[in-house]
Amino acid sequence: MIKDEIDYTDALMLRKKAEEKLKEKYGEAYSAFQEVDTRKLLHELQVHQVELEMQNEELRCAYETSEIALKKYTMLYDLAPMGYFTLNAGCIICDLNFTGAEMLGDRRFSLINSNFSYFVSGESKKVFNDFFSRVCSGNLKESCEVTLGLNNLPATSVYIEGITTGDERQCLLSAVDISGFRK
Repeated sequence: MIKDEIDYTDALMLRKKAEEKLKEKYGEAYSAFQEVDTRKLLHELQVHQVELEMQNEELRCAYETSEIALKKYTMLYDLAPMGYFTLNAGCIICDLNFTGAEMLGDRRFSLINSNFSYFVSGESKKVFNDFFSRVCSGNLKESCEVTLGLNNLPATSVYIEGITTGDERQCLLSAVDISGFRK
C-alpha cells in the first residue's frame, strides 16, 4: 500500500497501521509486551470493579441510613403534638409543622412566608413582641404565653418557648396549646 493511500480519518485502518508499525519496531517483544500489558490492564479493571462495588454498597447503606433519619425526622417534627415554627429575624415563618399550621388555622404551605405576629391577638402583641426581641437578641431560651387568634377562628392560648440558632440567626419556636388548662 502506498503512503498516499492511507486514510487517516478511518479509525480501524489507522489502528491496524499503528499496530503493524509497533510490530515492525519491536518484533517479538511487542507480543510479550502486549500480553503483559493486557494482564495488567485486566487486573486494574478488576480491582476498579471491586472498588466500585464497595463504593456502591457504601452508598446503599448511606441511603438506607438517610431514609431512616428522614422517617424519624418526619415523626418528631411534622407529626409532633405541639407546634414547631422557624422564623427569621423579621418574624416571617420559614417553616412549620402540621400542628403549628392547625394552631394558625390554615394549611402548612400557605403559611410559609407569612408574618407570625399577624396571628397573635391584639392583647398579646406587646408580650409576644417583647419575647421575640429577647429571643432574637440573645442565645438563651425564652418563653411567654400569648393568645393566637385571627378573624373568625377561636382564640387559642399557647405557651411558647423560643431560641435563636447559630449563624443563621433563625428563631426556633415551640408552641403548646394551653387553652384546656385555662378554664
